[in-house]
Amino acid sequence: MTSWTDRAYADPVPYLRHRAELILALGPSLLPGDRLVDLACGDGGLADFLPGIEYVGVDADPKMIDEAESKGRAIVHADLNDFEPDRPVAATTLFRALYYTRDRRAFFRHVGGYTERKIVFDLNPRQYPVADVVADLRAAGLPSVALRPFFVAQTRSLPRPFGSALVAAERSGPLARIALRHRFTYVVAAWR
Repeated sequence: MTSWTDRAYADPVPYLRHRAELILALGPSLLPGDRLVDLACGDGGLADFLPGIEYVGVDADPKMIDEAESKGRAIVHADLNDFEPDRPVAATTLFRALYYTRDRRAFFRHVGGYTERKIVFDLNPRQYPVADVVADLRAAGLPSVALRPFFVAQTRSLPRPFGSALVAAERSGPLARIALRHRFTYVVAAWR
């Protein structure tokens, strides 16, 4: 049986590896032993790419809980809007799930209340205007924001040289912004 991660991503290793690299690189640093909450985590596949980080996966779908358990991962069954960890965390992530927030500004405020260092999430600029999301982050008490294009294909497995060229293109400035008008997402980090 294939896992949710294998079904959701054509080539999960480069996708999740690069996502993890950006979680670590954007905004304040994360250190070995830091605790990270991954909201809407699916089967928790991202955990494999964050060695040394204490990973807490959270998902509202009982099927994801079962899949995570079948891989030896324990994730928490909870709605991302209401979840609160038993103690503060260094970072909170949310990928492919911003649309599940009932009130984006209230969500950022809630998550910011238990997150000590940074919140990291993906943002489709064709779905949500970047300026609106940045305004919500700042209104929620997260004034520092970094955005980075994310050009790793989710639904297509690409030859390694082409995939590497796309990742290099993330730093191309105006060309990256043009590409984002038609495809791909940003990874956003926000902090105090």
